Amino acid sequence: MPPVPEAVHLRVSHVTKRFGGVGFYDPDAGDIEIGGRRVNDLPAHRRGTAMVFQDYALFPHMTVRDNVAYGLRVAHVGSSDRQRRVDETLSFVGLTGLGDRWPSQLSGGQQQRVAVARALVIEPQVLLLDEPLSNLDAKLREQLRVELRIMQRRLGMTFIYVTHDQAEALSLSDWIAVMNKGKVEQAGAPWEIYYHPRTAFLADFVGAVNLVPATIADLAAETVTVTFGRHQAAVRRPSEVPLAAGQDVRLCVRPESLTIAAPAAGANGVTLQGSIVRRAFLGDTMRYWVKVDDREWIVDQADPGGSAALDGPVSVSVRPDRVHLITA
Repeated sequence: MPPVPEAVHLRVSHVTKRFGGVGFYDPDAGDIEIGGRRVNDLPAHRRGTAMVFQDYALFPHMTVRDNVAYGLRVAHVGSSDRQRRVDETLSFVGLTGLGDRWPSQLSGGQQQRVAVARALVIEPQVLLLDEPLSNLDAKLREQLRVELRIMQRRLGMTFIYVTHDQAEALSLSDWIAVMNKGKVEQAGAPWEIYYHPRTAFLADFVGAVNLVPATIADLAAETVTVTFGRHQAAVRRPSEVPLAAGQDVRLCVRPESLTIAAPAAGANGVTLQGSIVRRAFLGDTMRYWVKVDDREWIVDQADPGGSAALDGPVSVSVRPDRVHLITA
């Protein structure tokens, strides 16, 4: 597994619950290290971490200012210094002028900013976020994703972010670890996870995908010739993966990697003749399900621009350089 970016390194064999590093649960085995310092036996307030909860966990009987100042008060920070840091943090998260309001007087997005401010004001080394946007509507969630990303860049702080939203993970992260049944399925950069998954589970979990059973017909130094159905294509050979002729594999093709048009001979790559089964307008994308032989392919056409949607027989073109081979 590649190292976690920025200032934190967590070396854990197995952790009982998420965010054992914040001090709520003891690890079953292994060590938790932050900045090269082992923190297994340190109490939570001495670990240099802070946490933003899924449900915000704001104190309803405290104003915004008092909520944000709570950690500083517990740490016995002086009154003048506490006030300065609270004011600076509220300004940083865009809540200037709202310090005297109660949580019930705030929108969901503002409450989330208060929760983030309360965590940031104590100046942690690592900020842990447990699905912090899941209670918000889609548009606000997207807006706060951008704000959190900008905030992380400005602070230069490590954020460890747990989410079940794949789009959220891809858009926010420098580095992703995908968990499956308590184990890391794969870890790497977002584009690596999305375009070069090592397993069929990962390919299907992160975004829409076409997973097509195929058989290796021939091997060359840089390409692999595969057959799928009545078709054959030479695709890029994955590095450091043992392959053999006759081996069963899966072709991983993302919907946006395909092109669709009225029936014609394709000039780029392999052309599949099929018929549209159904379609869905997704705003900036038109998604088609195309029946080719006995299999449906998902094809995304970007920015349809109000033009008439395709229907009936179509040609789907597959570029071999956009096909990823999965052997697991």
